[in-house]
Amino acid sequence: MKNWETFLAPYKQAVEELKIKLKGMRSQFQLDSSHSPIEFVTGRVKPIASILDKANQKAIPLDRLEEEMQDIAGLRLMCQFVDDIRTVVQLLRNRNDFEIVEERDYISHEKTSGYRSYHVVIRYPVQTITGEKNILAEIQIRTLAMNFWATIEHSLNYKYKGQFPEDIKNRLQRAAEAAFRLDEEMSLIRGEIQEAQAFFTRKKEAQQDKEDQS
Repeated sequence: MKNWETFLAPYKQAVEELKIKLKGMRSQFQLDSSHSPIEFVTGRVKPIASILDKANQKAIPLDRLEEEMQDIAGLRLMCQFVDDIRTVVQLLRNRNDFEIVEERDYISHEKTSGYRSYHVVIRYPVQTITGEKNILAEIQIRTLAMNFWATIEHSLNYKYKGQFPEDIKNRLQRAAEAAFRLDEEMSLIRGEIQEAQAFFTRKKEAQQDKEDQS
């Protein structure tokens, strides 16, 4: 029987540290007054019940979880535009505080369900009182539209245990294509969107300065 609190502690630490580091990347773009390819960052440690379900489905022995389950620690980076995803992936490749062990491109090669996202699996060193511990963590990079679809699909997957009725399956695939077309359309007016956002930010800052001086 695992001591789950002890087992999951370094994963929780890794998620908190990585959230700070990845949010720091976003802040650096903002300080530079340039477009941030990262809209926001979230993270979580997989619940014990989900770990056990996946271990059972994938036939992973509990004493092999550290080596064979890559997403016990999970981070998600949300982007406004598809092109931002490539930028973020390159930023991750350039870092030297973790090692990338695998990349999976579900954007160029989406799953049959319609799922799109870019997954980067890293080996991250966690400093503990007993020394350094390297753990696996998965970073998912996707647009807001991709995330909306994936969140709905994930909820339905729990209901149907992966065995979707044909009409639901077809609707999900059509919705995935619609979400990707939305991303493509937004990319075409990316310049106008960023200009409007920059204008809004400047106006907001000017208003704040005015309030501070009054």
